[in-house]
Order: sequence, then C-alpha cells, then structure tokens
Amino acid sequence: MSEILDPIRAATSADLLVGFETADDAAVHLLRDDLAVVSTADFITPVVDDPHTFGRVAAANSISDVYAMGGTPFLALNLLGYPPVGLPNCVLGEILQGAAETCAEAGCAVGGGHSVRDDEVKFGLSVTGRIHPDRVLRNSGARPGDRLLLTKPLGTGALVAANKQGRIDASGYEALIECMTTLNRCGTDLYDLGAHAVTDVTGFGLSGHALEMAEGSRVCLVIDIRALPVLPEAVELCGEGFTCGGTVSNSAFTGQAIEFGEGIGEDLVGLVHDPQTSGGLLIAVPADRAEAMRRAIADSGALCCVEVGEAAPWSSGTPSLKFTG
Repeated sequence: MSEILDPIRAATSADLLVGFETADDAAVHLLRDDLAVVSTADFITPVVDDPHTFGRVAAANSISDVYAMGGTPFLALNLLGYPPVGLPNCVLGEILQGAAETCAEAGCAVGGGHSVRDDEVKFGLSVTGRIHPDRVLRNSGARPGDRLLLTKPLGTGALVAANKQGRIDASGYEALIECMTTLNRCGTDLYDLGAHAVTDVTGFGLSGHALEMAEGSRVCLVIDIRALPVLPEAVELCGEGFTCGGTVSNSAFTGQAIEFGEGIGEDLVGLVHDPQTSGGLLIAVPADRAEAMRRAIADSGALCCVEVGEAAPWSSGTPSLKFTG
C-alpha cells in the first residue's frame, strides 16, 4: 500500500490542513487565516432506474462529504462516465437536471464538469466548500464519554438490491429515495452545536466508517445495534441475503477490529456492513450537549437523529468497535 500512497504524500503542502491520514471525508486547504476550502470528489453507478432520481441521489451523496467536515458547499463540477451508444442523450440530460436541482437546494453552483466514454453510466460531483480553519470537523476527534448520534436510517444497500428484483413495495421505495436524496445540511452547524468528530456513512457501511472514527480517535466506539434507525424491512432483507459485493468486502476490511455481542444475528451483522449511498452523519458529541444537538438536528429537517452509542477508552490489543444488543 505504501508504494501507492507515497507519491501522494510527496505532493503535500503545509497549507493542507486535512489529507488522507485518517481517511477523512474530504481534504481541507488553508487559504488565509480565516478561510479554508473543503474539496472532495465522488461518483457512483446507478442505484435506481429513473435517471432524474439517480442524478439527485448522486449529487446528495457527493455534497455530503463537505457537510461531514462542517463546511458549506458553494461550487460543484459534474463527473460523468457515459456509453457512446445505447442510451439516448435525454437520459444524460435528466441525470444532470436531477443533480442541478439538488445542488440548487444546497446553495451550490454548478460550473460545468467533465465526461468520458465508459461502458457503464457513472455520475457524481467534485464539490468545493468553504469553512473557517478553526471550525473544521474531522473523523478523528472523538473522546471517551462522547455520545454517538446518527442522522439517517441504515439499509440503503439492501433496499437498492431488493428493488432491482422487485422485492420492495411503493412505500419502501419512497422511503429509500427520501433517504438517499435528503441533504446532510445539518453538518454546517455541528461545530457550533459542540461536535467533536463527524463522518458520513457511505460505501464502507456503518462498520467501516465507525471503525475509521474509532481508530483515528484512539477510542473504542460502543454501539447499541438495537438502537440503530433502519429503513423499512432493511433487517429482514439483509437476513435474506439482499446485498452487494461491498457488504462482503466491508466485513473483510473490518475483520478482528470489531466485536459483536452474543445474540446478534447475521441479519444485523449484515445491516452494519451494508454499503450506504448518501447515508447519514455519525457524530461524536459530549454527553452534556447530546440532547440539545439531537433536538437541533431534528428541527433542521434531518430524517432522524438517534443516539446509538458512546465512545469509551481503548486499550491496545482490544477491539476498537463493539456492537452490543
């Protein structure tokens, strides 16, 4: 791995406040004493058949990384892979229109972008945000005693897989789309609300992103698996094997660093490894500010804000992430 990452390390700068050292959600670069930019890029393959909805989902997914750092998005560039034949141009137009609507909702201008020929449609955004350098939120700031909050239900990977086989009904599909298109705009306010650490839960699933927070912060995150908010039928679908390749790789990645309590079934294990598209924010906040933060996030229009666990001291040789229940 070092031979892959060393060239990136060689290109660093003293003004790069946040790089990839703890697998943070975006880079942060200092411009002046009172201003830094947050920079990220993300793209995905279609998770739904409707191109307009896919554009909305992909844009929300990309913008989320800026919110996870506490920033405010202001500029986006489209990133598109598109087959040269087989799909009409109107499909491309609908994808871009959906993304533009989500960017407008976020107050983020679209300044163009880049496209390449590809055998499969891929779409996302490169997003730039602004933030005060003293207000940057990383995934590595959790402290023992912090409470953990989650702002969206889990299960998008399972429902996407099930939807492709006609397994979910109209209400389940509606809940899935609402989850994936809702912006994590509360991230901009989390510094003022007292957050110590934040990450968004996306392709590595809750297990992978929580583990990155735990290891980067050198704490043990203890999560009550029964407290996790979930999409309709998500647990049952995970138990039935509705998944994608990411679930298996996420399980392999986390390995021995996770401990599951007795009585936790494979359905719930699958849920926490389930790759999320445009998932919620996982937030570590001091115990005495957790309830006020929970109320403020709920009032901001987030789909939910549920306390799901806490950060505890960690000892070398012990798991960094524990699921109880």
